[in-house]
Amino acid sequence: MTDRSPIRVLIADDQDMVRTGFRFFLDAQPDITVVAEAADGETAVRLAREVRPDVCLLDIRMPKLDGLEATRLLAGPGVADPLRVVVVTTFDLDEYVYGALRGGACGFLLKDSGPTLLAEAVRAAAVGDSLVSPSVTVRLLKHVTAEPDNAAVPGAPRPQEPLTDRELDVVRLVALGHTNAEIAASMFVSLSTVKTHLGSIQLKLAARNRVEIAAWAWRTGHAGDGT
Repeated sequence: MTDRSPIRVLIADDQDMVRTGFRFFLDAQPDITVVAEAADGETAVRLAREVRPDVCLLDIRMPKLDGLEATRLLAGPGVADPLRVVVVTTFDLDEYVYGALRGGACGFLLKDSGPTLLAEAVRAAAVGDSLVSPSVTVRLLKHVTAEPDNAAVPGAPRPQEPLTDRELDVVRLVALGHTNAEIAASMFVSLSTVKTHLGSIQLKLAARNRVEIAAWAWRTGHAGDGT
């Protein structure tokens, strides 16, 4: 990917050490560059609108404006030209995860997930994909199905076209928090085949990203642990 420009990233966190650590690791990646930093949500929103980074990494607990509100302002449903936001936080709380994804975030990562997953989340967001910490994914999406207005099959949208058996296999693995590479290995297919399946699934379900695919799987009972 040497012919592509590096992925431009904004980091927003009120802890200087966290920003320094993230910048150090991400700048060391050949395909990623940090273009802006902010210590509070208000500055993060202003800089993001000025610089237009490819990906914004936002902490949740920040002064002036928290990460959830900053996410809504940058990526929410009413934003004309939304940015790609990944929420990175210490706090593994359902209301934070769900609030972030409802607010337009395309990823949710715990700070202790490690640097490799951080870079993966940035790369996923940059191409319109999403990554949620595996430790959070299954619990989060079970929580989605437990909500009265999202209850099971009756409330789930019908696909515009039936999904194939292979597509349902992909959907199940997405719902269980697997990355594209893990899905490819599990199904003994190439990464490009997985991406083709995901593209078809998104069209059939009118889903914007894999988080919505996974939510659909949990609502319709297609996210069982079976193989």
